Amino acid sequence: MKKSLVNTVKVVCAAAIMLFAVSCGSTKLYSWYDYQEDYYHYLKNADKESLDELLKTYQKIVEKQKETRGVVPPGIYADYGYLLLQAGKNAEAKEMLAKEIELYPESEVFVSTILKRVEK
Repeated sequence: MKKSLVNTVKVVCAAAIMLFAVSCGSTKLYSWYDYQEDYYHYLKNADKESLDELLKTYQKIVEKQKETRGVVPPGIYADYGYLLLQAGKNAEAKEMLAKEIELYPESEVFVSTILKRVEK
């Protein structure tokens, strides 16, 4: 009887440790690619080359989202649209800003303000 209790406790402890180990693993919700590095270089240099690299990264984030959620992270479409405006690509910018509102309706007030400035 005592051996079976000890064995049961061992099994329960082993199961608890396994569950804890599995739950500690990080789950990536979004694919970010080189976003951090490219954004840093853009802020540091503020030149056309760093803007182009950042725009390529945004395009990759938008087109190749493969992590758990499978959707573009909140704010990416809006930021991408804003940067497209700075690059003089107004039609593409409006499209990205509209997608931000479509995917994240709570951003409508902010994004609508940007869209109004574009239309002036």
